[in-house]
Amino acid sequence: MNGFRDWFFRQVHTKNLVYNTCWEDPRCDRELLNLDANSEMVMITSAGCNALDYLLDNPAAIHCVDMNPRQNALLELKLAIFKHGSFEDLFELFGQGKHHDPKALYKDILRANLPDFAQKYWDKNMNFFNGKGIRKTFYHHGTSGTFAWMVNGYLKARKNLYQKVQQLFEAQSLDKQASLYYEIEQVIINGVIEWLVNRHLTMSLVGVPRSQQELFVNNYDRGALGYIQESLRRVFTELPTQDNYFWKVYLSGSYSPTCCPSYLEQTNFDSIKSKASHIDTNTTTISEFLKSNPGQYSHYVLLDHQDWLAANNRPALEEEWDLILKNSRPGTRILLRSAAQEVDFFPDFVLDRVYFDQEASQASHTKDRVGTYASVYLGIVS
Repeated sequence: MNGFRDWFFRQVHTKNLVYNTCWEDPRCDRELLNLDANSEMVMITSAGCNALDYLLDNPAAIHCVDMNPRQNALLELKLAIFKHGSFEDLFELFGQGKHHDPKALYKDILRANLPDFAQKYWDKNMNFFNGKGIRKTFYHHGTSGTFAWMVNGYLKARKNLYQKVQQLFEAQSLDKQASLYYEIEQVIINGVIEWLVNRHLTMSLVGVPRSQQELFVNNYDRGALGYIQESLRRVFTELPTQDNYFWKVYLSGSYSPTCCPSYLEQTNFDSIKSKASHIDTNTTTISEFLKSNPGQYSHYVLLDHQDWLAANNRPALEEEWDLILKNSRPGTRILLRSAAQEVDFFPDFVLDRVYFDQEASQASHTKDRVGTYASVYLGIVS
């Protein structure tokens, strides 16, 4: 059974766009990373949003690495708009999630400025932005977007519940937020939802591998639902929702000018445009990238992929850390997240050379507007 589940997860992740927006808070990241003009970063691409946000700190280079070419194709489309398009086109596509004429924009401006692999993907998928059909926004496409679309359908079919969710994002105080959240939770958390959330199919759609699902089962009475419930309580009862664009976009299908990632703010367009060439994309693994591109990098952003390596391919985990340390400067900062409350998979040779700043990591983690990771680790290379 586990073999089938891993196979299914690989099918989802190797044949689909999984992430249509980043699910890590770049405001926290930028506080921890301390980027500057001498920074040269290696990071996992995901949806590319955070790489664009990092440009606001003027790093010398950002090397985005992802095994899924569709994730890199998404970032390449965003880069093409910054280099050759307008803010209005950018915000229509990635702020509103739809464009008044995406095919013309693609054909006349964007396509010629994309690498071949990105052209092949968007030749078939620019319809994600046409605002038509049953999924009227880009943010309800891809596997995570499909899950968001299904949740939206569930909420909208329950008018009173949907209204309370909207009120949650309009609340002017934490007390009001908390009151609304607990009202919503009482309605949503039931046996049917618990069964659905704890299915491997559901977790695969939102990018959670079996190894992380097992962490939920081992640490929470209600499995993945228990983990999500704890995360949502913290996000919606302890942090203000007015700027929480992460949850807003999946619930509404769009951002607003006052609640969106920094790369979608008009005041940042020219700055990011001037630095867009500092980003390159690479469809490979972190280890293979470092073998082919040795250097003295100052920053690594590894997201949570080492959870999977630790559970499924320990030699690959150790190889990745060995290559990271061989390609780091003194003071290099390494940022990663985990579904585990405490990571115990760091090899001994890593602990010998990397200081993990738990105080700074925890302080940042309490301000994270996403709230879906159990822990965050900032490592500093000696």
